[in-house]
Amino acid sequence: MIFSAQQLFSDDQAITASADSTNVIDLGVAGTPYGAAAALNDDVGKGAKIPLLVQVTEDFDNLTTLEIKVSTGATTALGTTILSQTIALADLVAGKQTSFNVLPDDITERYLGIEYVVVGTAPTAGKVTAGIVMGVQTNTTGA
Repeated sequence: MIFSAQQLFSDDQAITASADSTNVIDLGVAGTPYGAAAALNDDVGKGAKIPLLVQVTEDFDNLTTLEIKVSTGATTALGTTILSQTIALADLVAGKQTSFNVLPDDITERYLGIEYVVVGTAPTAGKVTAGIVMGVQTNTTGA
């Protein structure tokens, strides 16, 4: 998978408490077409699923679980959860990947980002990189 700097939510972001991703993507504001009485509705529109990848880049400690929420918001503060997944401490090791497929028609607010919710004791170690990717590697090693 390849991350684009312009579509990156977190770049090796340390998670030591519940927090939003360092970056949010501004999807823009709907304008008013010439001669129209009102602005267009905010809706990215129907389309293909957009792959989003969250990868642990440093082992976590202390916490019980980390909840990853793909969220939107009218401001960069986010707040409306589209998708979420909870990962236990035992799985929060460097190299762990979690992927989401975000549907464009689920997004009606201007900003898109990730909320990281720490459950349990605040970690003193643990980092993630997250963003929109071209595709997600799905092969696994045989056991």
